[in-house]
Amino acid sequence: MEKSLFTVSKEDWSLHRKGYLDQQRHQEKVKEAIRKNLADLVSEESIIMTDGREKIRVPIRSIQEYHFRFNYENQEQVGQGQGDANVGDLVARGKPSQGAGQGTGAGSSPGEEYYEAEITVDELEELIFEDLQLPRLKNKSAHEMTEPDIQFHDVRKQGIMGNVDKRRTLRESIKRHSLAGGSGALQIQRDDLRFKSWEMKDRPSSQAVVLAMMDTSGSMGTFEKYIARSFFFWMVRFLRTKYEHVKIVFLAHDTEAKEVTEQQFFTKGESGGTRCSSVYELALKMIEENYSPERFNLYAFHFSDGDNFGSDNQVTAELIRLLLEKCNMVGYGEISKSLRDSALMAELRKIDDPHFVRCAIAQKSDVYRALRSFFKEQMAETG
Repeated sequence: MEKSLFTVSKEDWSLHRKGYLDQQRHQEKVKEAIRKNLADLVSEESIIMTDGREKIRVPIRSIQEYHFRFNYENQEQVGQGQGDANVGDLVARGKPSQGAGQGTGAGSSPGEEYYEAEITVDELEELIFEDLQLPRLKNKSAHEMTEPDIQFHDVRKQGIMGNVDKRRTLRESIKRHSLAGGSGALQIQRDDLRFKSWEMKDRPSSQAVVLAMMDTSGSMGTFEKYIARSFFFWMVRFLRTKYEHVKIVFLAHDTEAKEVTEQQFFTKGESGGTRCSSVYELALKMIEENYSPERFNLYAFHFSDGDNFGSDNQVTAELIRLLLEKCNMVGYGEISKSLRDSALMAELRKIDDPHFVRCAIAQKSDVYRALRSFFKEQMAETG
């Protein structure tokens, strides 16, 4: 049987890779532009209403290459030969701009070059979620769940070319070449090939329950409703993208609270008065009956406009303190265009517990800040 020979090429492939390098630079430029606009993109209505398969257009500034430009001013030009230019003199200055944003009337100078890059919602969420995680996630060893995990732990002489271990293959070729006296060109033969192999194993997975609680009373206007749904839209995608075993329970309330389906949660209309304590009472009851803190990592996130029944504010604060004894974290987001705290927020600021996180939202771009406040990257705890 003929031996298969593989020759290690000495050709410089840097020129062949220029297109690939340009493509990489373009992709990094797109990601950089997206990162700078994440706060605005997160609250974009067209994204919130998407089914996840649509593409988003992001304006990208074109790449500027260094080049010589002609000096358009009416003066002596600088070039080779004897001139009156000295070291440090300005060589060229652009024409006085009459373009966009300069002066009045129609401009005559070209503006900066922009074009729109398209990305999918999945690509956008990778950038939003890249450093987010459930805080203080604990391993519940007594009732541990598992999830599949691929582990590369073995090297074999047979396998598919897609799993070839290049480093070990080259090492085997060099070893054989040295034993043969090291004469001639280095070649990779079939016997030199090494392939990575894997197996599926179950790894421990910390089970979590997240209580999504939203105020649906009549005081929640169009802006408040949109902000709350925007936050929960990204929260649900984040949890389902990053975690295998997370259950999301949807609770809606006015003066009374009840568990609803995901569709009802995102489409339910607003009516009635407000009693925020009702949703915390329901949360505590559900935890007591179905979600023991010994078995589950528990999180609760509540969004409201803060317009609560006056006598209910202190009751709500006391219920939150009880909830904090059972939850890894409780988050409260108050939606108000006013910079002043509501009576409810003022009462909740008295809660001195690092596991309780408050966030005030006055504009759409604050949704991204709320996500980062509630899902800070922290080391997981054990116990």
